Amino acid sequence: MAKVHLKRTSLYASGASPVNLLQARFYHEDCLVYDLEDSVPLTEKDTARLLVYNLIKYQRPADKYVIIRVNGIYSEYIDEDLEAAVRARPDAIRIPKVEYAAEVKRIDERITEIEKKAGLPVGEIELWCNVESYLGALNAREIAEASPRVVALALGAEDYTASLRATRTKEGMEIFYARNMVLTACRAAGVEAIDAVFSDINDKEGLEKDVALTKTLGFDGKTVVHPRQVDVVNAAFTPGPKEIRFAKRVLEAVAEGEKIGKGAVTLDGGMIDKPMVLRARVTLAQAKAAGIEV
Repeated sequence: MAKVHLKRTSLYASGASPVNLLQARFYHEDCLVYDLEDSVPLTEKDTARLLVYNLIKYQRPADKYVIIRVNGIYSEYIDEDLEAAVRARPDAIRIPKVEYAAEVKRIDERITEIEKKAGLPVGEIELWCNVESYLGALNAREIAEASPRVVALALGAEDYTASLRATRTKEGMEIFYARNMVLTACRAAGVEAIDAVFSDINDKEGLEKDVALTKTLGFDGKTVVHPRQVDVVNAAFTPGPKEIRFAKRVLEAVAEGEKIGKGAVTLDGGMIDKPMVLRARVTLAQAKAAGIEV
């Protein structure tokens, strides 16, 4: 089985801050996102790109899934961002504000050109697509299926609500539709679904409620903007002892049924169906990836 890369948390680190870039590796996030976009002033784009390139190239954190978020697809910085990002060889490139599958295909083609020119393995760099508008949400499935490189869609709630002229709230009802659109698209395409940022870094109780809903809906992880959010989100997305025990019992019951040639298998008075088996396998894979002995 291929290694499971946990994506419970993806933490942004500003490319404009050397201190932020260096400190970010010491937290417990699964995915470290070196940012060249929103957190970088226009006057520092070139400097940030150079810093991020050299950091990944020569001081890459060994225990993180490393991502570079580039500037917008139609920005004046995108060509240089992609050139540097591909040559730095992160695990993935995160594309902001994707609205159409054609945009993903163009980025894929450009990355392939750079890989070939640089003598790098073609296709090794994955793509995360940020869905940050009503158009992105409406086209989420096409975006998720636009390229074999796409491994995740991530919802951006602030820009999404702005595109609707909606008010962003902690309760999040205004993004409920987008959450389900992104999640459904991800499941249809077989990629991972990353939920939106909870912006109030001082409201731990609010974050706990928000991430509980996120997990209940079926998301695989959440973007975080501050290190103090990492452990809360990781804990929510890490299978607990009760979940692990139940998953093991499901698979043991299925194995026992197969051994005696039993077609229908029950557990605790209920039928075990294929979705239950799939969830059990995912639970155990996630637990193992988190370092839990199962």
